Order: sequence, then C-alpha cells, then structure tokens
Amino acid sequence: MFLDHLEVIDPAFKKLILMNTHLERLWQGARWMEGPVWFGAGRYLVFSDIPNCRMMRYDDTDGSVSEFRNPSNNSNGNTMDRQGRLITCEHLGRRVVRTEYDGSLTVLADNFKGKKLNSPNDVITDTSGAIWFTDPSYGIDWEYEGAKLDHEVGSNNVYRIDPASGNLELIADDFVQPNGLAFSPDESILYIADTGATHVDGGPAHIRRFKVEGSRLSGGEVFATCTAGLYDGFRVDHHGNIWSSSAEGVHCLTPEGELIGKIKVPEVVSNVCFGGPKRNRLFICGTTSLYATFLNTKGATI
Repeated sequence: MFLDHLEVIDPAFKKLILMNTHLERLWQGARWMEGPVWFGAGRYLVFSDIPNCRMMRYDDTDGSVSEFRNPSNNSNGNTMDRQGRLITCEHLGRRVVRTEYDGSLTVLADNFKGKKLNSPNDVITDTSGAIWFTDPSYGIDWEYEGAKLDHEVGSNNVYRIDPASGNLELIADDFVQPNGLAFSPDESILYIADTGATHVDGGPAHIRRFKVEGSRLSGGEVFATCTAGLYDGFRVDHHGNIWSSSAEGVHCLTPEGELIGKIKVPEVVSNVCFGGPKRNRLFICGTTSLYATFLNTKGATI
C-alpha cells in the first residue's frame, strides 16, 4: 500500500515511486518560492523567495538553510549552465544574469531590440550552451513580485540566447503568459507552460509541445491541461516523464501527456527539480515551504 502523499492513477506510476519513502518538509519561511536548482559539486540547492527579494540556499550536508543573495532583484527561475555557473531570471531587474565564479554578475539579456524585457520567469540550457527563457508579465503587473511598470516589448515571449554570439533570438510570441519550460531527454522536444488563465478568464492552463530544430521551434500543440490549478514549473526524468507543479502538489505525466500519478503536497506548488548524488530526489517548492521526496527515477538533465 502506498503512502498518503502518493496517488496512483495508472499502474505505470508505481514503477516511478517508492513505497518506503515519505514527503519531507525541509524548511519553511518563504512567501512564494520558485526556481530550485541543484549544485551537485557542493551538495546544495538554490531557490528563490520572490516577494522577499532573496535567494536561499539549502545545504544537503547538514539540512541548514541560509540566504544566498539578498537583495535578489525579485529573482524567479534559476538553472545551471554547462560550466557550473548559476543562471537567474530577475523580475525587478527585467533581465537574465549569470553568477560568475567570483560571485560577480554578468547580464546576459535585458532588452529585445532596444526595449526592456518584461520579467524573465524560467530558464533552461541545452547541451550546446544555448539559454532558453520565458518572459511573461508577472513581475511588472504588480508590486508584490517586482514593480508595476510599462510593457515595452508588447508581448509575452520565449527567447533563446545564442551560445556563440550571445544574441537574443525571439523563439515564440503566441503565448498569453509563457512560464515553465523543459526539454525532453534527447532535446528533440521543448515543453513550455502557458499560465494565461491568471490574466484571461478561461485562458490557458496547459503545457505545449514543440519540435526543436536547431534554434527554431515547430508544432506547439497542447500537450496536457492542468486539472488542478496551473502547470507552472516542471522537470523531465530520464524516461521522458514530466513532473509538474500544480495546485495540489506534483503531477506526473507520461511522454504522451497522460496523467498517471500525483505527489500530494499541502501547499500550492510552483516548481520542482531533481537533485541529490543520484539525481533521484525531487525537490519541491511549495508556496512557503521546501519539500523533497525520493523517487524510483532520476532527472534527465541539469
């Protein structure tokens, strides 16, 4: 019999979970957590506490949590590049920055054709070193997660930073509010969430699926629609399953978009990431708390 925090919808989910694990609350004290990223070399997790304008650091060696950066320009999404450096989306700064080895910040993108970005939200890298990120308007629509400011670009887009030239390329402009994104294990597919229901009655609450052809996308059909709140941030395991945030915890979707199981969390979840020495521990950002559980699968990429 599986534990209370696990809901099996399809028997396939049983192969991905463990009967003798539990949902751990590792820390609490945030207002709205986001952007978890695991650094294996140091055995620590960095995540954002957006309204409190700080980034936090969970140390897996002793379970302590401390401030990583304060102020953080209302940081949101984070990832690690192929050289082990932290890449961060800032709402207040309206930019994507890289933390160098000495702790200094390098601005990677803050405008598109001379117009300020909205509020970069979530970010990933591919094996070529390209950086892909979403730019909805959440950080400039109200003061809570940034600052209420004018929209300059005029749309909420998905961008790619070329690894050779550093140029910013517009990848998709047909989203209401693009949000979380992740590649399939072989990087042939890019999944992108649209959380436009926050701004439009009956708006999108789904993940779309694109075919990746170099620096271009094709397709874009709806892959899965959330049955509890919104699909915000998500990650993909090495089998190609998608582990996504929702209003009731984490939903597990097959590569075909079928919901096969849930990890029940007592808070709205914003984002997740795989970590631990074997990358088989799922770290979960709830609204105010950091959770984790071990799985019988592991993350596909950084």
